[in-house]
Amino acid sequence: MRLLLVEDDPMIGESLEESLHNENYAVDWVRDGHSAELALEHDLYDLVLLDLGLPGKQGLEVLTAYRKRKGPAAVLILTARDAPSDRVKGLDSGADDYLIKPFDLDELLARIRALLRRKSGRIQTELSSAGLVLNPATHEAVFRGQPLHLSAREFGLLQVLLETPGEVVSRARLEEKLYGWNEEIESNTVEVYIHMLRKKLGTDFIKNVRGVGYKVAASPA
Repeated sequence: MRLLLVEDDPMIGESLEESLHNENYAVDWVRDGHSAELALEHDLYDLVLLDLGLPGKQGLEVLTAYRKRKGPAAVLILTARDAPSDRVKGLDSGADDYLIKPFDLDELLARIRALLRRKSGRIQTELSSAGLVLNPATHEAVFRGQPLHLSAREFGLLQVLLETPGEVVSRARLEEKLYGWNEEIESNTVEVYIHMLRKKLGTDFIKNVRGVGYKVAASPA
């Protein structure tokens, strides 16, 4: 999953970026309101972590403009503004959640997972299809009742495919979800991971729709 972090404090930003990378999220970090608006123009993100007190343009202005043009990403406000009126204003402007600084990292990660579940239209905490079960909270995978070892990239790629089982996901879309701006992507990276996953799951688990992309079957676990 790809996240946009909008935070002007370098210490908080660096800490969050590292923590989110450790949770296998692709993260792009911007430090002011104008840069946030530019980043949000392309609708690449599943979730936005948005500070309110930003240079250039306030976070609430960024949020209002984003929702006005029907921006689809979930938005979680992270701010030191703890007055009830600020929380109400943020939520009424289109935020999906509101967390006050300082916050516990585990709580933030749990809220991110909950928002991503809600955005994808599912209630279950696990993703499953055709005998494979992924737990995004613990990064554990089980295939046909047996624990399955997956690298961070392998897990992330399967998570994207299992969010919409039966639907074709293009290679470009997979790259967008798995890599941030500053991460180098080889021309055949996705194909390499698909090959490794097929060795673990069987050649028919991930299907290639020629010229379009990849999909997994929409069958239950």
